Amino acid sequence: MAATRALSQLAAVVLVALTALPAQAAWQLDPARSAIEATLVEITPSGPVPHQHRVRGLSGNIGDDGTLRLPLRLSQTDIPDRLGGLPVWLQGMADLPLATLVTRLPPERLSSLAVGDSLTETLNFRVDAEGVDQQESLALRFTRESQSRIRIATAERVAVDGRELMANPTLRTVILLLGYEQIGDEVPITLDATLIDR
Repeated sequence: MAATRALSQLAAVVLVALTALPAQAAWQLDPARSAIEATLVEITPSGPVPHQHRVRGLSGNIGDDGTLRLPLRLSQTDIPDRLGGLPVWLQGMADLPLATLVTRLPPERLSSLAVGDSLTETLNFRVDAEGVDQQESLALRFTRESQSRIRIATAERVAVDGRELMANPTLRTVILLLGYEQIGDEVPITLDATLIDR
């Protein structure tokens, strides 16, 4: 459950962003320009060593009713590349949703945002993972770059609990496979994503 929650938190910034857009536009994430970066700080005898990791290829569409469901998969991370492929026991999980993020918001909030303007919104989302529902809120900055493109970024510092990551046996094994015997208590994350009107 901890691993699913942690992965959900990494991608939550994307989910809440998608549902804040005008309903009349058919908005979707551009997977080539939508990613989350996480900094895992490895604790070594000589001191802390930061390592950057990515969750890439983020994709999702807003439904006609303003609802978005965004499944999150291990294959979206850079872990398989860094490991030179996943161990056999993890390969079956690579493309299965580890968690699904669900949110809905009245879409009018950004409809008046002019090209070149930015808006910061604190949005609510629900994390559905292994039958457990979590409610979270997150501040995001939306910048309209053109009529058909909006850029999204975190508006405040966001961090995942490193202790929760290490407490999960599966995720702890993956972290150990990466060569990190111990990581810091906080894993800062940032979002850089682009929404396009399809």
